[in-house]
Amino acid sequence: MNPVIKILQPSGILDSTKASHFRQEISKLVEDKTDVVVIDFKDVTFMDSSGLGALVLSRELVLSAGAKLFLCAINEQIKMLFELTNVDRVFDIFPSREELEEKILNGSLQLPNDESS
Repeated sequence: MNPVIKILQPSGILDSTKASHFRQEISKLVEDKTDVVVIDFKDVTFMDSSGLGALVLSRELVLSAGAKLFLCAINEQIKMLFELTNVDRVFDIFPSREELEEKILNGSLQLPNDESS
């Protein structure tokens, strides 16, 4: 059975006003039995501690459901925030969505419900 992969692409500022909605979107993907959640940060211009907290909680939710979470296309501000808080060590982060998709297609990432794993 091929894994179910869903892409979430937030935009603008990921802060306290958007954090709750962001977590709800992740919860819905998990409820829908998504195997792989990809969060593409290409259009996110800024993230504060509330957004970071929502992301960390989302990671726990995804992992507890037996799914995988990948991040891609983070900008320099988000990269610095991740490094300062050491969360860059717990997330699988890819420079671009294209690079992540390539790794998924060529089978170099182990995915849930993947026939090749």
